[in-house]
Amino acid sequence: MPELPEVETTRRGIAPLVTNKVVERVVINNASLRWPVSDQLPEVLPGQRLQSVSRRAKYLLFGFDGGTLMVHLGMTGHLRVTPTGAVRRRHDHVEIIFSDGSVLRYNDSRRFGSVIWTTDDPLCHERLATLGPEPGSPEFNEVYLHKLSRSRQVSVKSFLMDGRVVVGIGNIYANEALFRAGINPARRACTVSKAALSRLVHSTRQVLAEAIDAGGTTIRDFSDSQGRPGYFRQELRVYGRAGQPCTTCGTLIKHLRLGQRSTFLCERCQK
Repeated sequence: MPELPEVETTRRGIAPLVTNKVVERVVINNASLRWPVSDQLPEVLPGQRLQSVSRRAKYLLFGFDGGTLMVHLGMTGHLRVTPTGAVRRRHDHVEIIFSDGSVLRYNDSRRFGSVIWTTDDPLCHERLATLGPEPGSPEFNEVYLHKLSRSRQVSVKSFLMDGRVVVGIGNIYANEALFRAGINPARRACTVSKAALSRLVHSTRQVLAEAIDAGGTTIRDFSDSQGRPGYFRQELRVYGRAGQPCTTCGTLIKHLRLGQRSTFLCERCQK
């Protein structure tokens, strides 16, 4: 599933290609995504200018004159910009054709993503209103995590992956951040010290920043806006490395399952 770095990579690739363009028409080839695509789009979007492309959590927010298109890539969704004459691919479910002839296409083979239109503040939408802070924001800090974690009996890894705590930290990046912070992912969140949480804040930001710079992780179905895979997988220190030596101490990386998720750790480096 595309995680925050993959979504941010897509945003950075798409934004320069579509911002300030005016919509000529919209084609909905298949409205049956996770939530049905609004049949109002072909009526309301033409004539509107795309003012901005931003991101909140794993949602891409396309800000038009009269509202916002909230796009979630689900498991296999991706966006690309093509010329009008480019052949439509299988699973191109939504096409936004701009007046200059370019087309923004949403493709999703499994259809677990969504394309939602709202005329209200998107940050108040039910899909976003209850989410935690962005990992790069000042609000995400050790004081915040310490206060929130004191009553939490779940593993610190599950705590970190909870979107109500902080957004966008998927399984791969949670494993990597906890390794760099020296925290055993199975530890109960309420037992992690403020000093360790400070390390976790730093390592989380570091891992995500590196992944964004590298273009995301080469997971099964992800490619960036130009169809190129990410390359952060080359930098993974624990994820997917069960039975291989730790890059720090040489101890064999262990694999276990937490919350039905594959979890990787070095039992010597992570306490």
